[in-house]
Amino acid sequence: MDWKEALQKEMAGAYRATEKLMELVSEEMLTWKPSEGENWMTMGQLLHHIGTGCGGGFKGFVTGDWGFPEGMDTSKMKHEDVIPPAERLPSVSSMEEAKNMLQEDKKIAEQMLAQCKEEDLSNKIVPAPWDPSPAVLGQRLLQSIEHLKSHKSQLYYYIKLSGARVGTPQLWGMG
Repeated sequence: MDWKEALQKEMAGAYRATEKLMELVSEEMLTWKPSEGENWMTMGQLLHHIGTGCGGGFKGFVTGDWGFPEGMDTSKMKHEDVIPPAERLPSVSSMEEAKNMLQEDKKIAEQMLAQCKEEDLSNKIVPAPWDPSPAVLGQRLLQSIEHLKSHKSQLYYYIKLSGARVGTPQLWGMG
């Protein structure tokens, strides 16, 4: 199996499971967040982050465009500017917006992957703004999918902790 085929399969499963989990979130749940601890995103903030979390990474790694202002040196940014505290994160205002964002993110990821050559996925070294260590493009795109999967799991637990009925099959997109 080549990189492109493996990435397509991983991406399809991650988006499918995330879409199914999002069907379990009601408008009323958008302001919910865990009550214990601190620096928790609301459900709406988590959904916004999920809706930009994979395709944005693909675009950054494939094109080099991370959406930063020209001339910005990310290595000199403060930690809280790279990973801001929850209260500074944007939120979706509706489930329709969340679902549309996820579909757009998926479309961007698919378009970016379509532009990739198998040779580049295997050999082109690309840094991440948060990690300058060497890694091939295919590995970086896989990390973007893993980012989506991690937040998909977070969404699963948010739904579960909020009191809604959800089971392990939904985590894996089977329910």
